[in-house]
Amino acid sequence: MLSTGLPQGAVPRLERPGPLRERVYEALLELITTRALRPGQHLVESELAGHLGVSRQPVREALQRLNTEGWVDLRPAQGAFVHEPTEEEADQLLTVRTLLEAEAARLAAAHADSAGIAALNELCAEGERAVAAEDVDRAVALNAAFHSKVMELAGNTVLAGLAAQVDRRVRWYYTPVARQRGGQSWVEHRELIAAIDARDEQRATRLMREHTEHTR
Repeated sequence: MLSTGLPQGAVPRLERPGPLRERVYEALLELITTRALRPGQHLVESELAGHLGVSRQPVREALQRLNTEGWVDLRPAQGAFVHEPTEEEADQLLTVRTLLEAEAARLAAAHADSAGIAALNELCAEGERAVAAEDVDRAVALNAAFHSKVMELAGNTVLAGLAAQVDRRVRWYYTPVARQRGGQSWVEHRELIAAIDARDEQRATRLMREHTEHTR
């Protein structure tokens, strides 16, 4: 166990090329959203720099950016800490997510082809296997991939862009409840696929709204 509490193997490799500050930012954001860096955890610049194999400057710049975006709290005379989301923040985000996802489901029902339905079914099968294996991290990642695929099938780039802005934060909030939702989440996914395949826009909208509300 590393001194910052990072599990062995959790620190991503910083591949070159690309702006160093951007790569450090992405690495730290991934560690936060996967909860390798836990809410409330103290972030020490020198230790993070050592783990990532960089100097302290890009780490400092990344932490300032993450603070601006609400992922990190910078406290005077104390340092940086992973933000601890409040119930109100989670509720507001999931309200927005419900609106976006419900519309995506409606559009997917209107536009999805057989290849799209097959892709949803494969993601669902993988998610069910992850739940059966009690692989929570993989189940969370597959859940995000499933919802992303529905958004893709909707065919609305503006909607997809808005959804992308909240996707990582939703994944961050969802991780702690993933085990509790377990297989039921994928049962709901199966029902949604059936509605999309049947081109039942109204039912797909309702099922997605209920699905996101269950998580909420």
